[in-house]
Amino acid sequence: MSTKRSRAITIAAAGTLTLATAISAAAATLPSSSSPASASADAYTTTISRQADAQTARPAAGSGLKPVAVFDQLRVLQGERQHQQQVAAARAAAHKAAARKAAEQAAAARQAAAKAAQRAQPAQQAAVTAPSGSPEQIAQRMLGQFGWSSGQFSCLQPLWEHESGWNVTAENPTSGAYGIPQALPGSQMSSAGADWQTDAATQIRWGLTYIQGRYGSPCGAWSHEQQVNWY
Repeated sequence: MSTKRSRAITIAAAGTLTLATAISAAAATLPSSSSPASASADAYTTTISRQADAQTARPAAGSGLKPVAVFDQLRVLQGERQHQQQVAAARAAAHKAAARKAAEQAAAARQAAAKAAQRAQPAQQAAVTAPSGSPEQIAQRMLGQFGWSSGQFSCLQPLWEHESGWNVTAENPTSGAYGIPQALPGSQMSSAGADWQTDAATQIRWGLTYIQGRYGSPCGAWSHEQQVNWY
């Protein structure tokens, strides 16, 4: 073999060795993954690296693997792996967004149900606690709801007898005070119910609430009435 040909083979072998080293380094920098696609890609990378390493043991002229083709295949492999990671990240983000939206909708539904229950509660309580009978009987039965003993009725009875005679539609022609408790104006009693103009229980409930807030008890209101002729 001539010196010139020997030198060419040596240079080709050195170049192939350098290429194999570069391929192995490039393969080491690729992102790792536990998915089947990544495992297949790792096997493919190993095959290419082995093919490149084999070039150091054969003349460059007889090699079936071109250096440029090897690098092209590595670039394609790396691109596919990055694409798979991007798809997986997008799917995970979509799943989290869907779960967050479902949780928000469930929380909104619970809040709406709680608000509906709160709105219905006063009406349900009124239906349960509103007694029937004469205005005096209704008032006697309501005393306990305000924390008062039945003895307070001995003060409430003369108080509203003096004010309205326990008449649901009683109206003071001078001041315009209305109903059993003589609310002024009478429309204040709408806070206890829409039927404040005709329903004794609604008027009494409002009147007892007024007495509790201003005088503490029917006897306190009756004491004030006796002193100044109004409460």
